[in-house]
Amino acid sequence: MTTPAAENSGPIAQPVAGPLTRAAIFLVVTINPYADSCATVRSLCGNLAALLRSVGFREPAENLSCIMAFGSEAWDRLFGEPRPAELHPFREIRAGARHAVATPGDLLFHIRAERMDLCFELATLIMTRIGAAVSLADEIHGFRYFDSRDLLGFVDGTENPTGQAALDATVIGGEDPAFAGGSYVVVQKYLHDMDGWNALPTHRPDQALRRRARRGGQAELGA
Repeated sequence: MTTPAAENSGPIAQPVAGPLTRAAIFLVVTINPYADSCATVRSLCGNLAALLRSVGFREPAENLSCIMAFGSEAWDRLFGEPRPAELHPFREIRAGARHAVATPGDLLFHIRAERMDLCFELATLIMTRIGAAVSLADEIHGFRYFDSRDLLGFVDGTENPTGQAALDATVIGGEDPAFAGGSYVVVQKYLHDMDGWNALPTHRPDQALRRRARRGGQAELGA
């Protein structure tokens, strides 16, 4: 997927490297095969910023944002040529017992804020606007868990780049000038056997993730 451009106004940079927030909603939808479905989705591209402002202005300190991205096949249906150079369908990966499946998805909306009510309101407005044109494939609500831990008990993302390094790692540059300022995203969902995980001795989870615990219960990357 790649970040989109608003109709008739050129590319608009989206906050792909924005800071983490306390709440998030991930919406993945597929475009229905109706005659006017693509036109409905294209109309949202030019009006998403207005929907974002209509919710975000109420609580500007809560950092509401929304990233909209397109799958490879959806891009061809909606826009055709030119297309981002590295945009392609996800190819499933198999390695022993591990299997990364390729699941349907035409549009991704990554909505973030410090409060879930703002995320929920924007998601509702988006789906009201395009509901008849799409089918929901996946909806995930994210929240901050205690002191920024994941559900496995670790503090993740501590080694992610920040500032200019984050932009260099995520934003298209001169290698594809027509889409400079855009970005690519791969959406992954992991299913955890929590009963099995919680039954491990204390030292085994650290070994499994190659982590070592710091005093206070947080974790850092192992050497």
